[in-house]
Amino acid sequence: MVERFRRFLGNLELTQLQLADGLTKFKGVVSVLNAAYYGHNSETDNAFMIGSWAKSTAIRPPRDVDLYFLLPIEVYSRYEAYAPGTNRQSALLQEIKAKLSGSYPASEIKGDGPVVFAGFWTFNVEVVPAFRYDTQDRSFYVCDTKNGGNYSVTKPLHEVEALNAADARCNSNVRPLIRMLKAWQTYCNVPIKSFHLELLAADFLDQWRFKDKGLFYYDWMIRDFFAYMISRTNTWVFAPGTFNILPLGDAWKTRAESAYSRACKACYWEQNSNMGAAGDEWQKIFGNYIPKNI
Repeated sequence: MVERFRRFLGNLELTQLQLADGLTKFKGVVSVLNAAYYGHNSETDNAFMIGSWAKSTAIRPPRDVDLYFLLPIEVYSRYEAYAPGTNRQSALLQEIKAKLSGSYPASEIKGDGPVVFAGFWTFNVEVVPAFRYDTQDRSFYVCDTKNGGNYSVTKPLHEVEALNAADARCNSNVRPLIRMLKAWQTYCNVPIKSFHLELLAADFLDQWRFKDKGLFYYDWMIRDFFAYMISRTNTWVFAPGTFNILPLGDAWKTRAESAYSRACKACYWEQNSNMGAAGDEWQKIFGNYIPKNI
């Protein structure tokens, strides 16, 4: 059983080529925007990764590379001078889109919400144009194009720190659990945001009695997480830093119930040394990411 989960996690890891590809795309987009707004071609200045790439929770196949690009305050002032009633945030996203389209004419570039989406052949880059809001608490203004346009305050660096702290409290089990849950999310088309899964995983492990154990307990960890997740139907989680309330809803509940039932069966077969039957049940949750036979 330990070997099954060791191989499962290995199958989820990004390859060196995928990691290099993501970094290349990050650097290329950042270089274009630095040239447009700062007059130099640095591939790293004024930008940082967010999301799964920043948190080391990305899995195969790679999802989008998400990044913040910090714009000069002069850009903020320029858009604030627009006439009242203008959707300044939408106009700013269109400007960023135009800057990227000039360098990537063969790629699909579009602006949506707080993000400028750059479509590439292997995987995509999502750029969040941002302004520093409060240097002391490391918060940022990002565009909200709804209802005529506004800015939202975000604290993405706090998310990484909260995950690091949770992993330290739980014997480095949080990130592996998140990666496995993302495999379930992908394979079973689970309608829940990855960020919400991350926060649920940390909440679960904080109260799980075996949080200080290792791979030998991962079958129980998966089983018990789904039971915990079901108990959180129509509750909420809090975003680190901003403490915004994020409703969980219940659209995912039937898939979690199915996964829990299958995980219970898999644990039973693992305990009775029927590795093939256990593998069948695990693959109904995770697909071929997890090996059937070991």
